[in-house]
Amino acid sequence: MTIAFATRHFRAERESDWAQLETLLDRIESKSPRKLTDDDLADLPRLYRATLSALSVARATSLDASLVGYLEALSTRAYFVLYGCREPWGQQIRAFSTTTWPRSVRALWPELLLSAALLILSAVAAYHLVRTEPAWYAAMLSPELANGRDMSASAATLRESLYGEPREGGLEIFATALFTHNSQVSILAFALGFAFGIPTMILAVQNGAMGGAMFAAFVPHGLGWGFFAWLMIHGTTELSAIAIASAAGIHIGRSVAFPGERGRLAAAAEAGRRGAIVMIGVILMLLIAGLLEGFARQLVRDDTARLAIGGAMLTLWIVYFTLGGRHRG
Repeated sequence: MTIAFATRHFRAERESDWAQLETLLDRIESKSPRKLTDDDLADLPRLYRATLSALSVARATSLDASLVGYLEALSTRAYFVLYGCREPWGQQIRAFSTTTWPRSVRALWPELLLSAALLILSAVAAYHLVRTEPAWYAAMLSPELANGRDMSASAATLRESLYGEPREGGLEIFATALFTHNSQVSILAFALGFAFGIPTMILAVQNGAMGGAMFAAFVPHGLGWGFFAWLMIHGTTELSAIAIASAAGIHIGRSVAFPGERGRLAAAAEAGRRGAIVMIGVILMLLIAGLLEGFARQLVRDDTARLAIGGAMLTLWIVYFTLGGRHRG
């Protein structure tokens, strides 16, 4: 009898707040938060705290179990409305592209400098090595990837591959194989980073060496500039993606090797989360490179135009990753 009286008294004092909170939650769940007035939005957290307080008292004084269950359900609904609401997909995508991704890439700048240096230096070393000893070409590029563009190819064959009409078995197959290879390298470079970043750095060196070896095949025939222009049209995006993916893998490896005051697993997990954000953007870059490779490369055969497109893309990425997200605090 005493518990029933206490429950009725307790409910009478606070029931109006619960009813108001339930009404607001119903409106939000059935319509939209935009339907609420400014006063409603101000009342919502106050009513939520009042309901939590009532739930705490009800549990502590062992009031009616049905009342405790009602308050628990009402508090849970209010919690998810206040703290569990997510931004619409459009806003999430906009926030990722304008802020989250470029900031995450900038956070990897030491590793990005290292991966870019590995690509460039290995390309230069491979170029001079193949020019000195052509037999090294076969060791750096598989026959499937080279597709006949090797040290024994004639100048006419190589020129036709750069400027000729698209044909079955032509440079488009070579380009597709190269794009597929670069995509695999990007994913592996990130995935193998946990092994102290060593496999990632090896992949970066291998990929740079391939580029240097290919230049060594074209340069002796006076086609080095033409090959560079052909590569630029999609390579500035594709190779930038590889450099960023390698940086993400090296970042994980560095965190595993030098976790600092954090545990090794905690450091690796934090680096992995940042790297995963970066890799989402890398996939987008590879898709853009694929479009440039599949369309612009086929339609544009003038070296100056190819260089202009490649240079514009490189400038775009540099400006984007340098300035993106800096407008927010």
